[in-house]
Amino acid sequence: MSLSIEESTPVPESPVAEGLAVRVRGLVQGVGFRPHVARLAQALGVDGDVCNDGEGVLIHLWATAAVRAAFLARLEDEAPPLARIEAVETWPLHDTPPHGFSIRTSEHGAVRTGVVPDAATCDACLRELFDPADRRYRYPFINCTHCGPRLSIQRQVPYDRAGTSMAGFVMCDACRREYEDAGDRRYHAQPNACPVCGPRVWLEPTAGNTALEGEDAVAAAATWLRQGAILAVKGLGGFHLACDAANAAAVNRLRAAKRRYAKPFALMARDPGVIRRYADCDAIEAGLLASPAAPIVLLNAREDAALPEGIAPGQDALGFMLPYTPLHHLLLAGFETPLVMTSGNLSDEPQCIDNDEARERLSPLVDGLLLHDRDIVNRVDDSVVRVVTGKARLLRRARGYVPAPLPLPPGFEQAPPVLALGGELKSTFCLFKEGQAILSPHLGDLEDARVLAAYEEVLDRFQGLFDFRPACLAGDAHPGYLSTQLGRDRAGRDGLTFTPVQHHHAHIAACLAENGWSLNAGPVLGIALDGLGYGEDATLWGGEFLRADYRAMHRLAALQPVALPGGVRAILEPWRLTYAQLVRLPDWSELRERYASLDLLQRLQAKPLSTLDAMLEKGINAPLSSACGRLFDAVAAALGICFDVIHYEGQAAIELEVLARRVGNEPGGYPFARIDGDPPRLDPAPMWAALLADLASGVSRECIAWRFHAGLLDALAALAGELAAAQHLDTVALSGGVFQNRLMLAGLQDRLERLGLRVLTHAQVPSNDGGVALGQAVIAAAQLLEAQGS
Repeated sequence: MSLSIEESTPVPESPVAEGLAVRVRGLVQGVGFRPHVARLAQALGVDGDVCNDGEGVLIHLWATAAVRAAFLARLEDEAPPLARIEAVETWPLHDTPPHGFSIRTSEHGAVRTGVVPDAATCDACLRELFDPADRRYRYPFINCTHCGPRLSIQRQVPYDRAGTSMAGFVMCDACRREYEDAGDRRYHAQPNACPVCGPRVWLEPTAGNTALEGEDAVAAAATWLRQGAILAVKGLGGFHLACDAANAAAVNRLRAAKRRYAKPFALMARDPGVIRRYADCDAIEAGLLASPAAPIVLLNAREDAALPEGIAPGQDALGFMLPYTPLHHLLLAGFETPLVMTSGNLSDEPQCIDNDEARERLSPLVDGLLLHDRDIVNRVDDSVVRVVTGKARLLRRARGYVPAPLPLPPGFEQAPPVLALGGELKSTFCLFKEGQAILSPHLGDLEDARVLAAYEEVLDRFQGLFDFRPACLAGDAHPGYLSTQLGRDRAGRDGLTFTPVQHHHAHIAACLAENGWSLNAGPVLGIALDGLGYGEDATLWGGEFLRADYRAMHRLAALQPVALPGGVRAILEPWRLTYAQLVRLPDWSELRERYASLDLLQRLQAKPLSTLDAMLEKGINAPLSSACGRLFDAVAAALGICFDVIHYEGQAAIELEVLARRVGNEPGGYPFARIDGDPPRLDPAPMWAALLADLASGVSRECIAWRFHAGLLDALAALAGELAAAQHLDTVALSGGVFQNRLMLAGLQDRLERLGLRVLTHAQVPSNDGGVALGQAVIAAAQLLEAQGS
């Protein structure tokens, strides 16, 4: 961002040194910004001082007009790599100037500054880590102002050592000299440490053998992993469970221990060269892997990738990351194969962050625990990114990105602070204040009591960290969501209003906010496709065409609602969804006889169909849903994918996409019908008749999966074009978990743009439910602003 110097503060041409106060806002604490200022002042011969405070960085300087101008110009141009300057304000000083330039003790006050995300080990630290002549050779906690822990160790703002989990480690003389040397890159690096004075690492065998410390611990851990062991590794923002990814027995044992029977495992490789043996990696993906955020990047697996099927069952992608802490670099140094590096928890539980918690929860799963004594203050899971249509798109926003604030579009600058509680799955919350939104890291699914407890803990910590006091709370309109109940309870406790927000309206609003859509820019055509959300008519929506802006939305069209026989069980057992789709076909009796020998119908006949028929006939425990995600599940089950059960959300749809991607691009999508009504419906009934005919003709599953995708995309685009024209809208916003499907996102964007429509999509905020908290926040803020203006 360009510096914004107040016009009311002219710089005179006098050669006399005059005083100037400079306020710098943004991500400017914990990135070496004060040392940067001090070095700049020293180079220019400027007198004054600099400190952190609740609003960012405050500089006092005395210099001539020419030097002040040079100082302000270089302030941004030469800023540290992790800094993000959002605003610079200046005003004159009339105090007596000091002699020289100093870094003052931080001042406390109302918090209006950002907190910097954790950053992967920089190249300079990495060189030192493997330099036998360096005093930090093989030290697992090496860091500097350009890298290392930030959010994960921070307890308060301003960012100083005393307010982090490094407070208990007193710097030795050598570290203190670096810390106080303006020419050293560790000048005022708050986590600065070395083997003499810093945190230590050790390996605890779960079998009761003697623990190993230091270099011996890391070397032994690497040896154990090569021998097929499973280890719990305390990382930056939580624990990982690790094993040799090339060892099928270890991978399968980890799956059984973690109770994660199908969901892919994340992988960590020593360097990009190792990754390229197993997956394709273009320049954008390589840049993401090597960035300070160091996320997990989903890459297309090579056909000759020699990894066990248990790494990513049913998928054609592998989730890779590079080592992002010194400990990870040391552990991977000798590995020519990747390591599994999955969250340290039992399936659906929150990631462990505490040593004692890990001993209790993870010891039964592993052969040893690689521990250290630097406390993790804030739990931060690994982020997940995928590149689609040449753009990096976050699927899970956490380590490396959180809590960097998201600037909001014009019009929200004066909105009161809002706390938005998010949804039930892939939960996050959002702190909205002063024209910025701070999304929490990914916290998991609130259906688990431990996740809910962790969610509340992180919520309280973030409110304290950012000194956040909301004027109102917002959440999902679904009355049964735990996040909604929590929001109502907290609003009642604090005497605040609670704003319920329709789920798909929140999806579209999040997309608008991320793309800088102004508060008063008018409505767009929103297409929200996901698993399900609570609709305004109390049915379950999930295939929606909306006329929407921040203040309101109107449902223009939807997918044809189909019953979910068994309610939640229908989501877990996709065969129920297939049957519900088939039994509603007008010629089902005839089709059932014609295709009686099909494997699909044979498998359905073995199920308790009479029970389902009774549910459907009487409408008992069979809620209607227009969810596009459930249609994907039904088609997948028809092809034998996850027919009986799914093990994680989205599994059936993901594996269906994998089949379709094997075909490539060919004409011949299945037909969908249009049903007039209020609202109009897009009906898949003709698609099912064509799909059954293809099954009977022996058409490959891959071709059928492709024809389903192509037909749905054609139908969605055609209807969107008609609605946009009828509503006089030229912009379409795409949101919802279905758009994590590469074929769906790229295919629909291409079709809509060929119709002359502008298309807004997600990148920095997940299109899945991890982004709805942002949408809830901006909708509630827009309504507050409207009420203030009335």
